[in-house]
Amino acid sequence: MGSDDVTETFGAGFLVRWLAAVAEDVDREADRLTELDSAIGDADHGANLKRGFAAVTEVLGKEPPTSPGAVLTAAGRQLISTVGGASGPLYGTLLRRAGKTLGEDAEVTRERLAEALGAGVAAVSQLGGAQVGDKTMLDALVPAVEGLRSSYEAARAAAEKGALATVPLQARKGRASYLGERSIGHQDPGATSSALLFAALADTARAEGAR
Repeated sequence: MGSDDVTETFGAGFLVRWLAAVAEDVDREADRLTELDSAIGDADHGANLKRGFAAVTEVLGKEPPTSPGAVLTAAGRQLISTVGGASGPLYGTLLRRAGKTLGEDAEVTRERLAEALGAGVAAVSQLGGAQVGDKTMLDALVPAVEGLRSSYEAARAAAEKGALATVPLQARKGRASYLGERSIGHQDPGATSSALLFAALADTARAEGAR
């Protein structure tokens, strides 16, 4: 990758390495994600995502796709087929829609990835019927995608800030919404795992000299 962050491009390998980094981060943080989920959900978020992203890494390792779009489409498809509960369809939709948006281009830019993930986030919002402020993964995803238009590190910071901002919110969607006011004071597990996604992206970009 070149030093010009506006024009630098990357291929399928970069996204394969990103998703492998996500799998490592989710594996490391699985217990924490499950602990967060035990307070306001089914206590299975960490275990489900750990299984799902491990399966993604395995599939991408066996048959590496040749374009960035194909990587995300394959990953999304694998998550939908592997992960139970809401997180599989939601994360699967995010990546699959982003992959379809990228199309078959062999090389894409960070800005193009931001556009594609933005389309994925819109699909997630439509699928779950949630918006920013509802105490869901969208509270991290929406600002992260906006941040990604500037830099990988801006995306990481925005996602982490968005996840932390769910603590004082009352859940209005998903299982946590059944708790009403008792959901206040707990960080949303979906927003937390979404922040891991963008932290891994920033780490991958930094390791390869992108900004």
